Amino acid sequence: MKPTPDPRCFRFEPATSRRDFLLRGGAGFGALALSHLLAGDSLAAPAKPFTSPVAPKPPQFAGKAKSVIFLFMEGGPSHLDTFDPKPKLQELAGKPLPPSFGKIITAMGEFNSPVLASKRQWAQHGQSGLWISDWCPHVATCADDLAVIRSCWGNGIVHSNGVCQMNTGSILAGRPSLGAWVNYGLGTVNQNLPAFVVMQDNNGTVVNGPRNWGSGFMPAVYQGTRITPGNEPIANLNTPEGVSEMRQRGKLDFLYEINRDHARSRPQQTELDARIAAYELAFRMQADAPEAVDLTHETDATKKLYGLDDPATATFGRMCLLSRRLVERGVRFVQLYSGAGSKWDAHSNIEKNHTERFRETDKAIAGLLKDLKARGLLDSTLVVWGGEFGRTPMSEKGDGRDHNPTGFTMWMAGGGVQGGQVIGTTDEVGLHAVEERLHVHDLHATILWLLGMDNLKVTYNYKGRPENPTVNEGEAYQKIAG
Repeated sequence: MKPTPDPRCFRFEPATSRRDFLLRGGAGFGALALSHLLAGDSLAAPAKPFTSPVAPKPPQFAGKAKSVIFLFMEGGPSHLDTFDPKPKLQELAGKPLPPSFGKIITAMGEFNSPVLASKRQWAQHGQSGLWISDWCPHVATCADDLAVIRSCWGNGIVHSNGVCQMNTGSILAGRPSLGAWVNYGLGTVNQNLPAFVVMQDNNGTVVNGPRNWGSGFMPAVYQGTRITPGNEPIANLNTPEGVSEMRQRGKLDFLYEINRDHARSRPQQTELDARIAAYELAFRMQADAPEAVDLTHETDATKKLYGLDDPATATFGRMCLLSRRLVERGVRFVQLYSGAGSKWDAHSNIEKNHTERFRETDKAIAGLLKDLKARGLLDSTLVVWGGEFGRTPMSEKGDGRDHNPTGFTMWMAGGGVQGGQVIGTTDEVGLHAVEERLHVHDLHATILWLLGMDNLKVTYNYKGRPENPTVNEGEAYQKIAG
């Protein structure tokens, strides 16, 4: 005889046969139907599962590149002394520019100082015969991988609006950065790392600060994640001592429920969605990010390739090596700032200034290109080099050059770009872009096109108006591809 249940505790003995099990379990089948009927009730329904806003998305068409490394020389490197040789400067040295070059307006106002000759030694490099100066001896060994664009121009005449436009497409603040648009349009293939990472070579403040890698009017989740040198490259990522993974997961789940309840009645506040996504990403990064930024497993030969054995090149070399490690792990957009705080700005003593800047960066950049190529990553990684503008042919303070947004040089490599070519020209003194002129919007459109994105069709609705990365302008220079 079976024991009867104790009414005080409602405990039953286990079933003694299959028939007994079915008899007892049948009472629960009705609960299954009831739960289905209650599923439409928001009070009874389970919480909606979290979907990452940076989940990988297919490109609009087959792109050549999967990721971008943007090497930003903040302050404006001189194209006239690096990749765009102008013999006319030697001929006019010490004289004012002829009136045929028109009125000249610079950041210092309207002036016509004497032309400053270039002191560089020039040579042709690679099978392509690209002209590169002696300031870039290491990058010169990669000449056949470079597409040198000599005809760039923009609207920013001072650092704040020049840097702003090169990063966001506009000289006015408030728009999403190029990296944020890539993050929004493509997401990241590695959900355990940020899609968009930013590094800089010193503790100085890049002109305009975090707005350069911000998300503007788009949700904050698309902005760049700053990585810094030291034992904690990503701020507040390390788990406190004594806190287990299970405890961390429990805290995160609790925060998720509180934040999600708060967000249901406030859908317009995207910062909360970004915070939820950031908590989730941070938890996953605690496992993957330390390994991604750990250089101890790199060989001595690799470290030497990037210049980590030389104090002068080690900082930027480390940034370039980290960039390679990030893109090979699925990070979509990496931006490196050299000379944070406009240290490339050479209004005086350009010889000392640029010699130091290229000493810090040239070997590391060449190492990056060679390492990507050796690992089979250069074909899928677009490397972009340049600053917010170039420098003038005229001198300032006798031995420097002023800002020049009307004609300057940038180069691209990898990511489907045909190397060993020169695109466009400037006039005889390098003041104005004159042939195959590419505005900043065209440059951004080209980068997006190489990633499989149409700059005018990648849109985000803001205040009832569709916005795109290039402010309704710009055309991809498709002839850059191989």
